[in-house]
Amino acid sequence: MEDILNLRYALDTFYFLVSGALVMWMAAGFAMLEAGLVRSKNTAEILTKNVALFAIASIMYMLMGYNIMYPADGTGVIPAFDFSFMFGGDNAAADVLKTDPAAWYDGSYYSGMSDFFFQVVFVATAMSIVSGAVAERMKLWAFLIFSIFMTGFIYPMQGYWKWGGGFLDAANFQDFAGSGVVHLCGATAALVGVLLLGARKGKYGANGEVHPIPGANMPLATLGTFILWLGWFGFNGGSELILSSVDEANAVAAVFVNTNMAAAGGVVAAMILSRILFGKTDLTMVLNGALAGLVAITAEPLAGSPLASTLVGAVGGVIVVLSIIAFDKMKIDDPVGAISVHGTVGMWGLIAVAFTNSDATFGDQLYGLAVIFIWTFVAAGIVWFGIKMVMGLRVSEEEEYEGLDLTDIGLEAYPEFTSGK
Repeated sequence: MEDILNLRYALDTFYFLVSGALVMWMAAGFAMLEAGLVRSKNTAEILTKNVALFAIASIMYMLMGYNIMYPADGTGVIPAFDFSFMFGGDNAAADVLKTDPAAWYDGSYYSGMSDFFFQVVFVATAMSIVSGAVAERMKLWAFLIFSIFMTGFIYPMQGYWKWGGGFLDAANFQDFAGSGVVHLCGATAALVGVLLLGARKGKYGANGEVHPIPGANMPLATLGTFILWLGWFGFNGGSELILSSVDEANAVAAVFVNTNMAAAGGVVAAMILSRILFGKTDLTMVLNGALAGLVAITAEPLAGSPLASTLVGAVGGVIVVLSIIAFDKMKIDDPVGAISVHGTVGMWGLIAVAFTNSDATFGDQLYGLAVIFIWTFVAAGIVWFGIKMVMGLRVSEEEEYEGLDLTDIGLEAYPEFTSGK
């Protein structure tokens, strides 16, 4: 019996770690997607942001975020702040196993360190959403300072309310893998930053015209999308948390299939709608359609059937195209469509749970949606505004024209296109 329990403990821990590694690989996907969708003169800067934010997220989540999000106790609104994790992980389950192997195992135990690793890559994902939305005109260090507050406090607080046993969880709000906790939170923080930052020079005309600013590298953007698609199997599949029983293994398989079908539905719907609206099959809309399908299914990738998941993803694909158009009409400049993909479609994903999961209600889902949006908007707004007052958010018009690679990083991502002497 003890050997079997040891094996299950090891298997669930290993599954958690591999899932976390897949989600970590999404950082590469975000980096490639954003590098492909910005202009070549800003490529090195956005790559730097993506590497740096992952490191900052890892450190801040270790120092404070993890203990805020998963405290030993709390009121449901305010967690019992405990910052002991940085001094060592909690492997209490393994300790119990040694003393009474038959008493504790209910299929929910794994290494505490593996849990931290899986959770820390999620907070980095939320911060990556912000990176693309504010691209090409924000000061690098303003962004990095915001990432400290986002990953150390803003994200963990609302994460505690749902996944840490807080009041949203008690209110029956359903969010399996984070359409709200991760994606809506990240997109809302991005929206506030964009509103304070303003649009890129030349993006909008005086009479409301929208001037497209093409990305530098569509192959990179496409590669980034496929990397994100792959990483999402860890994102959603790992959120099942365990694998070591027949029922759980079947659940993980269902999550993988439904995740994939939602992405496929998003691609086809966005592709068809872009053809109808623009007379062309816009690749950027197709890529965002895939991501929209993935975001949409993230709130509930288990309860629905493959067909239902395809439809949830397809609606997400339609919504993302319309949302990108609407934000442009409002002169809200988002170079990569992150606010639409993760925010607008994140809201749809939360609402869609009520269609596929009989335990969810529209009222509960709207309540959780509103709480996450309002908290993040207010908290992020305070931080963004504070940074703006202290050091400013936006680079000068001259620096924006020259490109942030030269002004912030000091090197070109594509030096063969520059002249030298």
